[in-house]
Amino acid sequence: MQPTTLPARDRRVPTLDGARCRGIFVEFYDPDGHRHGIPTYPYHWAPDGLLTRRQLRDKGLRPGGQHIAAQILWRRRKYIAVAYLYRIDLALPKRNATAAQLAAIGRALATRRTCPTCRTEKDYYIPRSAGECNDCAAGGHR
Repeated sequence: MQPTTLPARDRRVPTLDGARCRGIFVEFYDPDGHRHGIPTYPYHWAPDGLLTRRQLRDKGLRPGGQHIAAQILWRRRKYIAVAYLYRIDLALPKRNATAAQLAAIGRALATRRTCPTCRTEKDYYIPRSAGECNDCAAGGHR
């Protein structure tokens, strides 16, 4: 995937640039993408205008087919975790489900609550491990 690039002035984080000038190495700070291939920032240091998918969703937006603009890297126990960032100015509004889609989801969820043995709809999802409701699994309806 080709990254969607931000202007050079928007990729820099002055605080982290100052740390480099003072000789402090910031492991995951690569705003130009020379080391990691795309602009990379440490945890909590992404510039304004870049959001993760979850942050976009909270604002009622979606990436809308745009390429990854940057990434956040951080150490998580034994491995390096990554979160991809998207430009908020290129994000599109979230799509809403149609009435037919909502009806289909309702039917599918009702099927998950219906016991195949006694054919009653329960107020919980039928456990897949048992394949039937808790009453039938305990021997109540055989």
